[in-house]
Amino acid sequence: MATMDLLFVIFEIILSKIKNDYFPDSFLDITPACSVRYALRRAILDCSVWFTIAFTLDRHVTICCEKLKSKFCTKKTATVILTTTGVLFCLKNIPIYFRFQPSKIIGSIQWGCSNSDAYYNDPVWEGFKNFEKILTPVIPFALILFLNTLTVKHIFVASQVRKGLKGQSKKDNHRDPEMENRKQSVILLFSISGSFIFLWLWYTLYYFDVHDPLDSDGEYTYKHVAYMLRNLNCCTNTIIYVATLSKFREKLRNPLEAIFT
Repeated sequence: MATMDLLFVIFEIILSKIKNDYFPDSFLDITPACSVRYALRRAILDCSVWFTIAFTLDRHVTICCEKLKSKFCTKKTATVILTTTGVLFCLKNIPIYFRFQPSKIIGSIQWGCSNSDAYYNDPVWEGFKNFEKILTPVIPFALILFLNTLTVKHIFVASQVRKGLKGQSKKDNHRDPEMENRKQSVILLFSISGSFIFLWLWYTLYYFDVHDPLDSDGEYTYKHVAYMLRNLNCCTNTIIYVATLSKFREKLRNPLEAIFT
């Protein structure tokens, strides 16, 4: 997740937003380079979203599926899932390269990326655009809500059973390390999933043209706010880890303390 988020910051923020403002008309704006850059941006965005789904599924299995956990929650399984996801989304975004035509030709060199006429008129491209909308982020929204609902239901039932077995009433305040671990897992899970849903929601609504009733100024503002929040999603996971995981904070604190001690 951190690797995809970092790549997204590099390709989307640095090599796109910042470059366009401060370094226009560079070699990255040659049509082939521009097309490759856009295809990579989309592939990295897809991977960033679906790695969040993989994380949510992993947490669900860890918390809810005791028998499956020992087989599923391993480094080998994680490597296979992440590698397969990355390869599939790279293949899925190959057509993006052929979406563009040069904006202008200067001295036989093609510059810029403009959507080709076929992108607007060809039913194949229309189907591809609808497929993209469903794949990212409609299905991820549904999966996150579904998995989180199952996880919360399992934790609630298991907590009630555990309290009953330990003979605790609701008024008891005995410290239970297992319950604290479950609570921390839920906080981490909902922090990442909740931030994903909130920050992607506005871009998803823009994707489905809910901005149509707005005037031109309102549509322009809504579009940029939606893109800003979507991009912000790829900067929050590390902060959430630091804020919620005591082991992560300890590993981060050790080298910092060693500098001064």
